[in-house]
Parts: sequence; C-alpha cells; structure tokens
Amino acid sequence: VMCILPEVRAPERNVQFKERMMWTIITLLIFLVCCQIPLYGIRSSSSADPFYWMRVILASNRGTLMELGISPIVTSGMVMQLLAGSKIIHVDQSNKEDRALFQGAQKLCGLLITIGEALAYVMSGMYGDIKELGAGNATLIILQLFFAGVIVLVLDELLTKGYGLGSGISLFIATNICENIIWKAFSPTTINTGRGTEFEGAIIAMFHMLVTRSDKVRALNEAFYRQNLPNIFNLLATVFVFIIVIYFQGFRVDLPVKYERYRGHTGNYPIKLFYTSNIPIILQTALVSNLYFFSQLLHKRYPTNILVKLLGKWQEQDGGRGASVPVSGLAYYVSPPTSLAEILYDPFHALFYLAFILITCALFSITWIEVSGSSPKDVARQFRDQQMVIKGFREKSVIKVLNRYIPIAAAFGGMCIGALTVVADFMGAIGSGTGILLAVTIIFQYFEMFQKERGSESLSFFS
Repeated sequence: VMCILPEVRAPERNVQFKERMMWTIITLLIFLVCCQIPLYGIRSSSSADPFYWMRVILASNRGTLMELGISPIVTSGMVMQLLAGSKIIHVDQSNKEDRALFQGAQKLCGLLITIGEALAYVMSGMYGDIKELGAGNATLIILQLFFAGVIVLVLDELLTKGYGLGSGISLFIATNICENIIWKAFSPTTINTGRGTEFEGAIIAMFHMLVTRSDKVRALNEAFYRQNLPNIFNLLATVFVFIIVIYFQGFRVDLPVKYERYRGHTGNYPIKLFYTSNIPIILQTALVSNLYFFSQLLHKRYPTNILVKLLGKWQEQDGGRGASVPVSGLAYYVSPPTSLAEILYDPFHALFYLAFILITCALFSITWIEVSGSSPKDVARQFRDQQMVIKGFREKSVIKVLNRYIPIAAAFGGMCIGALTVVADFMGAIGSGTGILLAVTIIFQYFEMFQKERGSESLSFFS
C-alpha cells in the first residue's frame, strides 16, 4: 500500500534559503486559490454551519475545495502520536525504516480520514438532500474533497521535507487567521444594521462615519464600540494580545549543559514557558468543537429531550451568516462571553469558562509531554544518547533536575496560554482568543526560523 501513496522525495542537496522561501510562497498561493474554488455539484444551503466553531483551527473554508482544511492531517497526526506515545505501537525514531513506516502509516491514516469525513459531510446533508444531489453529484463531491485532501497532504510534506519553511499545517492556520483579522479591519462589504448602511471593516467604517456624520465625537464613539460588527476597540485588543503573547514567548530557563565526548564544549538547554507551544489550546478547541458539533446535531433532531437540553440549546445568530450560538446547557458554559455586558449579566458563565479553560489547558499540556516524547524521562534519555550532562550534576541526577522544571513549565505554560485566550475573548479581540494565540505562536516560530536560516547562511558565506 505504501508504494502507491503520493510522496515527496527528500532533497538530495542543501536547499538554499531563497529557494525555500519561493516554495513556501508557492504552497501558500495554491492553498489560497483552493480556498476560493467552490465545490461543483453542491446545493446552496442557508442552514447553520455545524463546523463553524472548528474552522479557525482547521484552516477550512465552507463550500470550497478547502472544506476539510487540515483536519485529516491533524487528526491522523494526533492519532498516530497518541498510539506511539502510549506504546500501543512501537516506533524507533532513530531507525530510518521505522521512521519511514510510521510516516507512511500516518499518511495512509490521513487519506482514510479524508474519505471518511467527505462521506460524512455528503451523507449528513451538508450540501443538500442526498436524494436531490443524486449519486453522480454525491460521488463527484467526495472525489473533489479527496483530491483536495491529497493536495494539502503533499503541500505539507513538501515543506516538512525541507523544500520550504516550517510545515503546511502551521502556515495554513496562520494564513487563515490573519486573513480573517485583515478582512474584519478593512472589509469594504456594506451591511444594513437598522441604523443605516455601515461598512463591515472596522477601520473603513471609522473613516466613513467621520466623513459622513456631523457629530464627530458620537461617530468616533460608535466606531470604537459599535455592536455586532468589528469595531476599533476589538482591533486594538487584537494588537494588545499580539504584543503580550510575543512578550511571554521570551520567558525561559536555560540549563547549562556540557558534552562528555568533547571536553570544553558547553551549551544551554532552553525550557520555555510555553513548553508545549500552542498544542494545549489546539486540543482544547478540538474538544469543545466536537462537543458543539454533536450538541447541534442532537438539538436539531431532539430539541425537547432533557439530556439534549443539558448538553446544549442552540439558536440562529442574527446576521451570523449561517452560525448558531449556544444559549444554555454545557455548550453555553464552555463558550466564551462575547462582551463585557454579557460578563456582568452572567458572571457564573464567565467564571465557569475561565476555570474550564485553565484546567483543560494545563491537563492537556501535561498529557502532551508524556505522549509526544518531551517528558523529563525522554529528555534525560536524549541527554544520555548525546552524552550530555547538566553542569554541576551527575548523569543519574539529570532526570531529577528536569523534573523540577519541565512539568511545571508544561502546566503553568498551558494555564498561561489558556489565560491569554480568555483575556482575548473577554476583550472581544478579532478572530477569537484561540485564533490569535495560534496565529501569534506560529508567526513567532516562523520569525525564529527565519532568523536561524539567515544566520546560518551568513556563517556559510563567511566560511
């Protein structure tokens, strides 16, 4: 089976930085084009989008080739990582054959999930009644989604194999979120709000109000605090959260290490505050998104059932463009308050949401270091394999020292990520707290990668 799977060969030479930048831009352009090509054969639907809450982290676009986004890749990656981390399957990453087999199995799992999700989307009536679509159109939609999934898989592999920078997953998530923020700031779309026609973009709306209205103070006040549409305060909150997250990225503890093989060679092993990066918030959002999805489906079919009501009651959002919002039940309490007025009206909702985010992010962060091979035990093994020790400590004491820092960094870092997400949601930042956290951490990773690549090229030039 592995021999028929699409594969990108690893480069046989060192790919220059400019060439890697070129392939990264080409990959991004292909993704953006696929986000705009509509699926052929679907019936337009004005019903609520059950996957609305998942699209931020899955880089998907409803009704287009990128309907599934990176969902198959992320899901297959997490499944295989959990299987390997829990020792259900044994993988020796230092063995080339084991590594190739693991990557092939992950790719096959991703393709199977793509077919499964495409079938589920069509059979659930998301693109219209299956009887109205017909067998031909239904098959065509599934094939379109499958080949789009293959394209995403190949693009991601192209970057991770060394032809580009970073990974396709990170690039697509960051692009999708940043595109949303820029659109909400500069959108020229006009919307009739009942107070007259207004521009959707916060900045364009502000200038339009200042030019067309005689009372400039009132116009400025409305531009900053208008309801149900992006405003300047939301935009400033987004910038504020960006700066705070970048500031926290610099928090770390450097453990001095030395090499036993090469005397005199020393270095530092950094343990960052965000030790597990954005993984906790991705897992937490995936959990909540699945809860939203099943809650909406059950509420649609059994709206009067008591257990379904306890899970979540939903209603169409005014002007929400196909989005439903939870109004009671568990789904409501794990959803972020949308404004300060809502926090004051229902403080228990705000407190429950805060506690839920902090606890789940901390637990996911601690769990992830165990299954991803970054626990104190795994790091101590890496030190031993590379013949490294922490200065001032014997080899046997390395794991004790790592136990002082790594679990605390994982738990506290996960809570900080969760807390920043809550702050962004409470302030009404554009793109949701989760989206901004993902975008900032990914962009910062690319910045570090860019600096590292430029530095290595400078060194190779002088040598």
